[in-house]
Amino acid sequence: MRRVLFLLLKAAVSALLLYLSLRAVHLEAVWTRLAGAKAPWLAAAAVLGIVQLFLVAARWREIADAGTAALSFRAAIRFSFIGNFFSQVLPSTVGGDAARIFLLARSGGGWAHATYSVLIDRIVGVTFLAAIVGACLPWSMDIIHDPLARAVLVLIGFGAIAGAAIFLAIGFLPARLAARIGVVRHLASASRMGWTLCRHPASLLVLIATSLPIHFITVTIVWCCAKSVAAPVSFAEVLFLLPPVLLVATVPISIAGWGVRESSMIVAFGYAGLAQSDGLTLSILYGLVSFAVGAIGGVVWIASGLRRLPFAAMNEPALADEARP
Repeated sequence: MRRVLFLLLKAAVSALLLYLSLRAVHLEAVWTRLAGAKAPWLAAAAVLGIVQLFLVAARWREIADAGTAALSFRAAIRFSFIGNFFSQVLPSTVGGDAARIFLLARSGGGWAHATYSVLIDRIVGVTFLAAIVGACLPWSMDIIHDPLARAVLVLIGFGAIAGAAIFLAIGFLPARLAARIGVVRHLASASRMGWTLCRHPASLLVLIATSLPIHFITVTIVWCCAKSVAAPVSFAEVLFLLPPVLLVATVPISIAGWGVRESSMIVAFGYAGLAQSDGLTLSILYGLVSFAVGAIGGVVWIASGLRRLPFAAMNEPALADEARP
């Protein structure tokens, strides 16, 4: 019952933020642009979204192989598509992560290493996204002149990188100290698994070769959405404005980031001196493209005969109890 109420709360947050986002811009301009969107550009964006999932699967497989959770590339692709589907219909990306953990654990990976692999995959993705934010700061500052917005931009980028550094530092905690608290024990085990990746140049190369293209594909998808409605936004402007928005949208307070992403895009475009209606339009189109790609994962889920997955994943015993190192 509490999970249902939690999901309803997320839906309410999405609805409220969407309402505030829609109220803050000229809706007629947004509807006109959406109605005139060119299908070829949106189709190209969807194809890029599919390619992106293959890269996500390759990165996750490399991370899973660093532990004892052997994961074939074929299984990683299937699980990634299914996880992406649940990311679109459950709170933020948490639902998709839970689905991937469940699938990998039940396929023989074990609860502990399945959980650690997905956690590390999430941290790697956010860290590289934050690195892109940091690398783009000199150019972002040129188009964002508000002092508060600049401070928030720096805080978001370097705050995420600091979080990743803290995660890696936890791996150096003495075993006796880490064992006293269950959550810390699991974080320490996951951190040591992360260090295993860091010590292997080949693994690091895979993480870099997949993570950077994953984020640049996201930027390209939004740029394709901009081209579909002839929005006066360049690829460079999307590159400088979108990554901070995506970092904010990872906070699990809404359904698939809906509402949070739209509000952030409106604010980001406004601070950059661009039309807020364009920010909202691109965010809605990006959400629709993501949902369309996620629907493919829904088909894969049904074809896999795992129709009880979301309910089973939610009703499994707590990972803190089962995920024994």
